[in-house]
Amino acid sequence: MKSLCIRRRDFLLDILLAIREVIKLPREKKAQIIDELQKIFSTCHICLLTDYRGLSATEITDLRRTLRRSGLTYRVVKNTLAQLAAKKADKGEVVSLFGGPVAIAFGYGDIVEPARVLADYIRNSKTSLSIKGGFFGDKVLTPGEVETLATLPPKEILLGRVLAGLQSPIVALISCLTNPMRGFIGVLQARVNQLEGG
Repeated sequence: MKSLCIRRRDFLLDILLAIREVIKLPREKKAQIIDELQKIFSTCHICLLTDYRGLSATEITDLRRTLRRSGLTYRVVKNTLAQLAAKKADKGEVVSLFGGPVAIAFGYGDIVEPARVLADYIRNSKTSLSIKGGFFGDKVLTPGEVETLATLPPKEILLGRVLAGLQSPIVALISCLTNPMRGFIGVLQARVNQLEGG
């Protein structure tokens, strides 16, 4: 009789251990997702949060394809996991943005490009996708700031404008310094012509 009780007990313990392993797996997977998001938050240059309510699966796939062509990634995340990852990545001020259905566009290059691509997609596709905000570095962006960011010209054009602005005073100074010399040379040349002709 005792051996039957012992076997039942061992059987029940085996079942409990198996159930425990099954329950532990999602926790480990969640910890893995948190670590992955924390690494992404730490390495990406800009993150834009969108509300994807009302989008069909094909529209989300199309958006992902459009963003991927520009070197961006788009990911639907669970708010609690994203909040934990943001805190772990020392981006605690961003936690308030994670509410409702959230998908994040991660940009690793120019910070203007993701905003421009998302704004163009929303304008051209006429979908219900909306930008909730974003962040780059420790700066939290409102939806209006993201729209402003989307209207900025590309980095190369901005650098050209800055260089032209820096070059303009130098050109004006050189012109002011060379004008008297040109006038003096013109007077000398006129005198030479007068003496030769004269």
